[in-house]
Amino acid sequence: MKIALIGYGEVGRILAEDLKGHELAAFDLKLGDERGNALREHAAGIGVRLGTSHVDAVRGAELVVSAVTASQAVAVAEACAAGLAPGAFFLDFNSASPGAKTRAAQTVNAAGGRYVEGAVMTSVPPYRIKVPLLLGGPQAAALEPVLAGLGFAPKVASETLGVASATKMCRSVMIKGLEAMVIESFTAARHYGVEDAVIASLKETFPGIDWEKQAAYFFQRVIEHGRRRSEEVREVAETVREAGLEPWSAAGTAERQAWVADLADAGLFGAKGTRDFARSPDWRTEADRILTHLKKAD
Repeated sequence: MKIALIGYGEVGRILAEDLKGHELAAFDLKLGDERGNALREHAAGIGVRLGTSHVDAVRGAELVVSAVTASQAVAVAEACAAGLAPGAFFLDFNSASPGAKTRAAQTVNAAGGRYVEGAVMTSVPPYRIKVPLLLGGPQAAALEPVLAGLGFAPKVASETLGVASATKMCRSVMIKGLEAMVIESFTAARHYGVEDAVIASLKETFPGIDWEKQAAYFFQRVIEHGRRRSEEVREVAETVREAGLEPWSAAGTAERQAWVADLADAGLFGAKGTRDFARSPDWRTEADRILTHLKKAD
């Protein structure tokens, strides 16, 4: 099958590896700067053709998978539209609001493509192509067996566009919010020397969670992917706003995720791209780095 991957970041590369053997093309804006070297090396290693533009990458593809940052979901649909083959499926993997998905769908469908929203319901790396995936829109039922045949784990949520995304985004209020709360709570507890007492209390209240292990994972993921997560949660906030609620929690989560991303970009947690970056098994290591930084800032 001819498949185009728009966005060749972590998710795009995982999909490329798991779809090896199909005719793959990809495009990523990072190909235009120094970050592109690693992407080109990866693509060459598994036989992915790198397009010179969005249109070049999707031309002739039977399936286009858009896996970019949330803020670019509509822009990517617009950039790909001119190159879409008639009847090509456009699977929008992005964590965008139902309103944004509707705008992207209008663009793709007007160009002769078949837009399907995809809501990825948990972190991709542990599951890879088998990550739980909700599909939505009038073309979702048609795409489901195609994706299943490729190795995905799809499930049609609704023929109505926006339902799958709303499910994902409302979940993210909790999941991404919990990440931000753990970083804030545990780092502050570390400052006051009460982290062991806090964790003991949490274990008593929520005995099914290994808080030490979960905290380490949350710190790792936000340090490595806080920028993408903050953009996603801003879309989450828009989803909440579209429901008529003021997104106080989601807005705060987006700020905390972006704040950690700023620290990561400044090198506080080590050099990005190295083996040990964002891989500390003890959350205290990263919390101490944050606290030391804050003391110096004073």
